[in-house]
Amino acid sequence: MQIQTVLLILLAVSIALGIVLFQYFKIQKKRGQTGWVLSFLRFISIFGVLLLLINPKVVKNQYTAEKANLILLVDESTSIANDSSFLKQSVTTFGNDDRISKRFNLHTYGFGKDLSSDSLKFDQSETNISQALESIKEIFANSNAVTVLLSDGNQTVGQDFDYFKAGKQMSLFSVAVGDTTTYEDLAISQVNANKFAFLNNQFPVEIFVDYSGEKAINAELLISVDGNTVKRQQLKLDGISNSKVVTNLIKANSIGLKNVVASVQELPNEKNTSNNRREVAVEVVDEKTNILLVSDLVHPDIAALKKAIESNEQRSVSLVSSSVSSEIMQNVDLFILYQPTSQFKSIYEFIEKSNTSVFTITGSEADWDFINQAQNSFSKNSYDQTEEVSPVLNSGFTLFNLDDFSVDDFPPIKSNLGEVVDFTDSETLIGQMVKGVEIDEPLLTLMYEGKKRQAVFYGEGLWKWRMQTYRADKNFERFDQFIGKLVLFLASNEAKERLTLDYETVFAGSREAKIGASYFDNTFVFNADAELILSLKNADGKFKQEIPMFLNNNYYDADLSNLKPGKYNFTVSVKNENLSKSGSFTILDFDIEKQFLSTNYKKLKRLSERNNGNLYFPKELEALKDSLSNDQRLVPTQVSSQNIVSLIDFQILLAIIAISLAAEWFIRKYIGLI
Repeated sequence: MQIQTVLLILLAVSIALGIVLFQYFKIQKKRGQTGWVLSFLRFISIFGVLLLLINPKVVKNQYTAEKANLILLVDESTSIANDSSFLKQSVTTFGNDDRISKRFNLHTYGFGKDLSSDSLKFDQSETNISQALESIKEIFANSNAVTVLLSDGNQTVGQDFDYFKAGKQMSLFSVAVGDTTTYEDLAISQVNANKFAFLNNQFPVEIFVDYSGEKAINAELLISVDGNTVKRQQLKLDGISNSKVVTNLIKANSIGLKNVVASVQELPNEKNTSNNRREVAVEVVDEKTNILLVSDLVHPDIAALKKAIESNEQRSVSLVSSSVSSEIMQNVDLFILYQPTSQFKSIYEFIEKSNTSVFTITGSEADWDFINQAQNSFSKNSYDQTEEVSPVLNSGFTLFNLDDFSVDDFPPIKSNLGEVVDFTDSETLIGQMVKGVEIDEPLLTLMYEGKKRQAVFYGEGLWKWRMQTYRADKNFERFDQFIGKLVLFLASNEAKERLTLDYETVFAGSREAKIGASYFDNTFVFNADAELILSLKNADGKFKQEIPMFLNNNYYDADLSNLKPGKYNFTVSVKNENLSKSGSFTILDFDIEKQFLSTNYKKLKRLSERNNGNLYFPKELEALKDSLSNDQRLVPTQVSSQNIVSLIDFQILLAIIAISLAAEWFIRKYIGLI
């Protein structure tokens, strides 16, 4: 209680006492027992009212027992489906154990590629143990918790969970589920190849071969392209030298999609042979998109753009200054002009004559007086005032599919304020937000006039967006794919089409297989009421199917996750209109969960011991519960909380004041003082 409040209370006591002495001992001069009783009642009444006016704050301490959190983290991948009954029973026994319920708040989560709190289904085709542990760590960051991981320890995607650290407040125990027997096994763990290769060039294929066993073996590695063997190699492996990385160069002799299969011969009595073969697809093309990035500045945006564009091997970026010769510009498919100034005059003249598409990126060093004069597609009345601008995605954008692309987490970038005017057909892809207010000015605009296409980015700092993508997703794919689609739109020399398709030519398994399409009416406005039909047939023509495409935001798509592996041809047509487009794709026969046969209990043991826990096996489940019940680190903790209450909230004080006033009144009336 503050000293000021104490002084006010003492003052209230003095005032109440002074009034009582003045009234009962000076004016009325009431003596005897009755006088003292009346004086006391009057004092209580006056002091209570003054105390309510002062309204001091009273601190009440409340104590509660807080249980530790027990998290059951259950692997739901298909590789562990044979043990699903044990896992479900384990979750039930934990929930029904009185020792656990009295000591812990029980939480159950399943995981495959992502964390889930739904019922356990054991149908996940990918396993990301690291991400599941990180999610649990974040959810229970501020509490005393223990995690029990029930898994086979075989991770197929994500960062290696061997380096996971739970933190001081969380311990981690593991239950190794599955077959812990080690079998002799020869496997191709990974095959790396570029998605694209160029005709008459050689493309590399990198193959990782692993051996689990003790004795020395000889194995033959075969590499085939479309069923024709192109490479043979003998490998020697043993218990010490148990892995090989083999790299071969393969000639691209013809255009099209090539299935590259790497396989090793089976060992005698080898139990798991599904991992002896890996297949990848390489598309051989006869041309490459040549992009010229022109800049007189050294800026991180340039490196970010080059990395993003060249993430697709079918594109090549050359960095030049504004003094580039006309010979170099002859075979360019797309110009990227970074913060142009008057030094870019000859380049603008070449672009005007050649009618080449251009992507202009402006910024604080761009010369807007020159840019406005050098071309007639757009202009900006720049105020030469730099401002931090946040991006706002145009959800109605129709020129190409944006899928799940989002800019919500992208940081602000620098832009010069000013009014923008477009003189050709254009569409804003990203708008501007300044200090939380969305303004009617574009940040990224796409323009099209006949076969020529343009894009203008009114700012600088694209490298921040690429870094944020990695920070959020642990990879650059979201940003790189967005830039790739933008470059694909600009580099195309065809006039705008009413029906466009968006799909991958190769899918590693059917889970991610889907085809997207955009359809525009005769005025090139996106039509959300059309009926698009996808007609499918496999390579031999024995399988045929028609699938309706459903509207998804500003594009149509079809889910192909139920298709079997193989080659497919397809046609997307618009109902009641003579408009269609065709293509082909391949679904590879690959299930990564089938690559593992044994439980990786050694890795689970390292994970547990590093995080203040231990490894247990299914038969030791009761021992695990005993350990958790007796662990002194996980006892319920007493938590205190302070509740500050105003004195006016105490109804008993109001009752005392009322009772004292009433008692004084009755006594005075009884003795004839009223």
